[in-house]
Amino acid sequence: MKILFITASLPYPPQQGGALRTYGLLHGLHQAGHELTLLSFSDIPNTSDVNTPLHTFCTQIETVVTPNRTRNDRLRDVFFSHEPDIARRLYSEAFEIRLKKLTADNQFNLIQFEGIEVACYLPVVRKLGTRAKLVYDAFNAEAAMQYAIFEIDRRNPRRWLAAAYSLVQSRRISRFEDELCQQADLVIAVSSEDASILQQHSPKRTIPVVANGIFTDEYEGQNTELDLGEHALVFTGKMDYRPNVDAVQWFTEKILPQVKEATTDVNFYIVGQKPHANLEHLRDNSSVIVTGWVESVLPYLKSAAIYVAPLRMGSGTRLKILEAMAAGCAVVATTLAASGMQRETEMGMLIVDNPDQMAEAIIKLLNAPERRSKLGEAAHRYVKNHYDWSVLIPNLLSAYEAIPRG
Repeated sequence: MKILFITASLPYPPQQGGALRTYGLLHGLHQAGHELTLLSFSDIPNTSDVNTPLHTFCTQIETVVTPNRTRNDRLRDVFFSHEPDIARRLYSEAFEIRLKKLTADNQFNLIQFEGIEVACYLPVVRKLGTRAKLVYDAFNAEAAMQYAIFEIDRRNPRRWLAAAYSLVQSRRISRFEDELCQQADLVIAVSSEDASILQQHSPKRTIPVVANGIFTDEYEGQNTELDLGEHALVFTGKMDYRPNVDAVQWFTEKILPQVKEATTDVNFYIVGQKPHANLEHLRDNSSVIVTGWVESVLPYLKSAAIYVAPLRMGSGTRLKILEAMAAGCAVVATTLAASGMQRETEMGMLIVDNPDQMAEAIIKLLNAPERRSKLGEAAHRYVKNHYDWSVLIPNLLSAYEAIPRG
């Protein structure tokens, strides 16, 4: 097939959520013999001219400069528009023009929109009357995620304004998701939980699951390790992303102090680009290290005693956890962080939601290196068997095959 991928940014280097997923999909579809074209936003003009592995997968790559949407633009739309903020975030007339030209100049069999931020262009393409099948790859069940953020923020009086914003956005996003699910020929979810939520927008349609994946071979063998200390706890992720910010704030306030009482030399590493201003005060804590952007998270994962995933909001399958498990980390996570993953007795992860119990689980693991090692080995096997791209790409191909013809 001839396939056009629409993405919010160039999926290279594949270091964060959406880029990791899209890179894996492109790699797998190329290996399956499909002809791929990529249209992406980029912060840098002419990025498509820079040679990357994407040029091996794609016969054509085009980029448009990411639009600059100001705070005033967002406030205006909150009060004078019924559209969700996320539907306007990446709207660009130049991008729409480029997309229309690509669809006019090529006979694509399928056009895939990677995530809700670029799904605003799906109705645009639908109006063109193209014969291509339109696929919405939903990275998250966004309305449900916004409502979960509202539920957490409303418990804190200082967050009531933010809670009100999330409540309004969750309702608007729900209507937007309904439109997308009605207009797309295929909707893909990354977890069974997300599929059940999105199914409500299109009850008569089956929503297949194509989970997030990784190339597990890249996490095997010996890699450069860092001296993080014997009792290093590690969290990774894009650190201006609300669920990640909430996770590390909750962990440092409710859990880390208890761990420190029992293990004085513990260090908590927050590894990820663009740390939010709300995390700046953590730099004053001698046991917390906020790294900012790093070239690779792998050395941190290989050097961790325990990987922690104290997420209280979000959806989908967490790529950050898959990476940690593939690297052989013992993982302590909340139920929500582990949602979307197939549950097995030997998945190599401890799931704890209560902060006191999470602290207790971490303390016990820090004092049991052999158990940590066994958990890490089980985690690696689990990810290799369930979440390597070689296992997942056939699910995507089956989903394409099941799209009704005509």
